[in-house]
Amino acid sequence: MSQLSQVGAGRPERGRLRVYLGAAPGVGKTFAMLDEGHRRQRRGTDVVVGYVETHGRPRTEEAVRGLEVVPRRSVSYRGTVQEEMDLDAVLARDPAVVLVDELAHTNVPGSAYAKRWQDVEALRDAGIEVVTTVNIQHLESLNDATEAITGVRQRETVPDDVVRSADQIELVDMSPQALRRRMAHGNIYAADKVDAALSQYFREGNLTALRELALLWLADRVDEGLDRYRTEHHIEASWPARERIVVPVSGGPESLTLMRRAARIASRGSGTEWRALYVTRPDGLTAMSPDRLTELRGKAEDLGGTLHAVVGDDPAEAILDFARAENATQLLVGASRRGRISTLLRPGIGERVIAGAGDIDIHIVTHDYARAGTRWRAAESLSGRRRGLGFGFGVLAPFLGSLLLIWTEDVHGLPTEAMALMVLVVATALIGGLVPAVVSAVVSGVLLNVLFTPPVHTLTVDEPENAFAILLFMIVGIAVATVVDTAARRTAQAAKARAEADALTVLSHSLLNASDDLSGLLASACELFNARGAAVLRRGEQDAEEVVASHGAAPASSEAADMAAAVDERTTLALDGARLPATDRGLLTAYAAYAKVMEERRRAIGAELERARLADTDRTRTALLAAVSHDLRSPLAAVKAAVASLRSPDVRWSEQDEADLLETIEESTDRLTALVANLLDMSRINTGTVQVSLSPVSLAGVVHDAIASLEGNERIEVALGCAEDPTGDPTVLADPGLLDRVVANICENALKYTPAPSRIRVDAAVRGDVVALRIADSGPGVPDRDHSRIFAPFQRLGDVPRQDGVGLGLAVARGFTEAMGGTISTEETPGGGLTFVVELRIPGKESA
Repeated sequence: MSQLSQVGAGRPERGRLRVYLGAAPGVGKTFAMLDEGHRRQRRGTDVVVGYVETHGRPRTEEAVRGLEVVPRRSVSYRGTVQEEMDLDAVLARDPAVVLVDELAHTNVPGSAYAKRWQDVEALRDAGIEVVTTVNIQHLESLNDATEAITGVRQRETVPDDVVRSADQIELVDMSPQALRRRMAHGNIYAADKVDAALSQYFREGNLTALRELALLWLADRVDEGLDRYRTEHHIEASWPARERIVVPVSGGPESLTLMRRAARIASRGSGTEWRALYVTRPDGLTAMSPDRLTELRGKAEDLGGTLHAVVGDDPAEAILDFARAENATQLLVGASRRGRISTLLRPGIGERVIAGAGDIDIHIVTHDYARAGTRWRAAESLSGRRRGLGFGFGVLAPFLGSLLLIWTEDVHGLPTEAMALMVLVVATALIGGLVPAVVSAVVSGVLLNVLFTPPVHTLTVDEPENAFAILLFMIVGIAVATVVDTAARRTAQAAKARAEADALTVLSHSLLNASDDLSGLLASACELFNARGAAVLRRGEQDAEEVVASHGAAPASSEAADMAAAVDERTTLALDGARLPATDRGLLTAYAAYAKVMEERRRAIGAELERARLADTDRTRTALLAAVSHDLRSPLAAVKAAVASLRSPDVRWSEQDEADLLETIEESTDRLTALVANLLDMSRINTGTVQVSLSPVSLAGVVHDAIASLEGNERIEVALGCAEDPTGDPTVLADPGLLDRVVANICENALKYTPAPSRIRVDAAVRGDVVALRIADSGPGVPDRDHSRIFAPFQRLGDVPRQDGVGLGLAVARGFTEAMGGTISTEETPGGGLTFVVELRIPGKESA
């Protein structure tokens, strides 16, 4: 690296780079590079070979002869010695030109740089010109594309910027058939590798695709160079080096027709490109909706083109500027939708593009909407009543104003009279728009001529100056009326856009703070659009619509609705009792978009809940496997050992020993039975398949049956008498089988934690419409912080031996209790211990 700085100091300019690009190995890149070296040497240039890989090819080795070769550097790596380009030696040699093969090569670890292209950059920084080679599949941006073609992932890549920075890129080309012949003749790989290469990487289809990829990539670089040259030399005229078509679109229904026509024209010539262009105004008032823009962009990509959006005050100028910047050769312009008279009075965008196109060819494409005629623009923003009022004012006001001016003719002259009538023309434009203002200007001009311009009461004008003044009055009146009308419409559009923005802001805030219930959104839509009802309708498999959500007098179908907007492919937002022109339905589309967001959020929440449920199930399974692995093995091992002992012919067991072994088998089997029962019950609870059959049940009978089979049941004291049932047999609404398991599991848990000879008490009390069954032990108790998790699966609080269960008994008890519509809780036992409280409903009081 020190040599690099020294050499660079003597040669400040960065060295040039020449790249020989090939589509595949064997096309002759290395041979072309060596041939260039000989040519430079014959001209007297100082040329050396930094690194050339001949691959044992005789012609390549012969081409190296006569050129100075810088000795390679040997590098030891993992027990082998490999050769790399000696960068320091080349820098010390300081030639004018160095030949470096295989730009994408990865250097052996321990080299100055990890990649050979970094060595090349170091040589260029030192002011040395480099001639190198690279295959198209080694370019970083094309790595995925070449893998898809060949099925081989290239691990050695070069950043595109390195190759793009080359001063010269020359394609070394060869047809796939010729390259395969070279391969078959053994000019590329050794004979033992030829068959495999021809049947795999060097298939004709692969080589054709790689060749096309190389040609297209290089063509793009040529285009970049051409664009750079035209920019540097301020050339605005199009150079038809490649056919490029630009098709302006407005977002209207004819846009797809124009894009399809552009795609068809482009398909007739190889390499022809087309681009759709949308120009939006800076104020955004007439902008295409984002959904429509996205739709057209997708259509353009499907047709093989691209869609570009630019901002411009003058659409015609913006279209021409874009076409010149893209070096377009053709422009596709849709036939005007305006009427012929309107086009004659005021040239449209298409006419102005044609006038300024210069050497760009223009195609006028007809469509179904061409020459459909347009209404006066005023009709878009003013009601019929207001236009009628404008016509009336525009005709009557000049006459009334003229009468007033005649009565006061002694205090003013012709200029004042002209300005007064001009004020009336402007007022007419504000009231009724452009057309009434034009009529008012004509009427005012005639009155100014007849009543106030000498000779009065005639259309004749004595002085040419006065005639010119009247003509100028009418021209200015019409121009001012046009400006005022345009300003009024723009103001109305801006106010409307602001109102819509405010409504969308409120809607966004409501959406962010609202639930996923669509009824609130539909109520807001009804309020905003003054609709009777709204509904979200979803189309089923047989195109029958069902109501997902509704508000008010909602329409039953989208066809019966007065207004509708698509939420997605199968869902529609429909309103009844509201009608708006098509240009004013942006808010309805926004509401449909919010409905889609709500639906997607609801689905996301549902998916998240399902994911959490599955995660919880997975955790339960994991805990289950971890918990029962030992508890299943222990009793099984005990049973197996006892049975094996009893069956052993080598040992004679006494009657007591046999009884003990049989008792071990019985105890272990009971433990397995209880464990499997709890596991099955927990599985039923988790999957929601617990079947409950509620009926009036004698609590005392269930309790006595439940504790009868428990070991140590003599320590359980049952006292179930209560005030409402002195007989000691309260009745509850429960499933006898489930309640039996609940009582048995709780009592078994109490016996485990209560040391002998302490007793467990079971009693009952009526609490309103429920009976509270209390099971109190006098064991060590449970800390307050653990009361909330004592019923969770696999909880084993305290010093209970591992073999005494897996912690499912209380979880099963809670699940069964809740399935019966009851509750289970814990509280401290006075004097120490824990009391379980099971509350079950009393028959006949379920609805209380």
